[in-house]
Amino acid sequence: MELDPRRLAVLAAIARRGTLAGAAAALHVTPSAVSQQLAQLEHSVGRPLVDRSGRRAVLTAAGRVLADRAEAIARELAEAERELAAMSGRAAGLVRVAAFATVIRHLLVPAMALLAEDFPDVVCAITELEGAPALRELRLGGIDLTITERDAVLGLETRRRLTVMPLCEDRYRVVVPVGWPPVHSYADLADRPWVAGSPSSTTGQVLDRVCREQGFTPRRVHECLDYPTVLALVAAGHGATIVPDLALRGANHDEITVTSLPGAGARRLDAHVTAARAQLPAVEALLSCLRTVAPGPR
Repeated sequence: MELDPRRLAVLAAIARRGTLAGAAAALHVTPSAVSQQLAQLEHSVGRPLVDRSGRRAVLTAAGRVLADRAEAIARELAEAERELAAMSGRAAGLVRVAAFATVIRHLLVPAMALLAEDFPDVVCAITELEGAPALRELRLGGIDLTITERDAVLGLETRRRLTVMPLCEDRYRVVVPVGWPPVHSYADLADRPWVAGSPSSTTGQVLDRVCREQGFTPRRVHECLDYPTVLALVAAGHGATIVPDLALRGANHDEITVTSLPGAGARRLDAHVTAARAQLPAVEALLSCLRTVAPGPR
């Protein structure tokens, strides 16, 4: 019996994704290529490894044994990669990152420029993905790192099977149209319209928290998540909003007024990685560059 580690990796991807198509997408190959690799592995073993009779690909007992071994091999290879990189003192390799638009535009792009200067052998590949789908992709091995946001008053959030690495805190600002009367307190905004994220979004929750602390319920007129869209509505006079500092980078401050109202707090930005990838020099290099370009306080 001859077991090809590359075919074992295909089997492990099938186990994680539950379908041949899902495994193909994760491995960046065609479903037919996955099917061929699986057939060749089953021929080498001399028994079926996947039950294809249902909608999902369910591993047989033999398939589960080999998939577990494949995961163990992947962990050993990651550890070997870390040890070799430590011996050479050189960070190198591909880091696959999932994040949302504001972080991509204002943190990852400048961090990649710094990465090219300080760690030229590290390559960053970005996917715009956030929340539960990004965390699922991280656990499945489709990405190496994802960046999340959370109201800083809630503190650090732990995740099962993941290592959470704080990046920074990004202060929230109350922003109003430039043509509105001067805003001296939250009472001046109690009867004004608001442009807000959905109640389940981070900015939506922050708005509810701030207004609850100030003793009024915000009049949500527009509901948007995309910060440039939010600020465009504010600039056009359609409402006040709360956005983080990063969202104001590149905004036209002739059209909006960033108030000095206190109490909005900050969002915390955290990097999530699997334990197997947390200490890889390439991942550490990217995190170092992200912290350098991130807003304070750290």
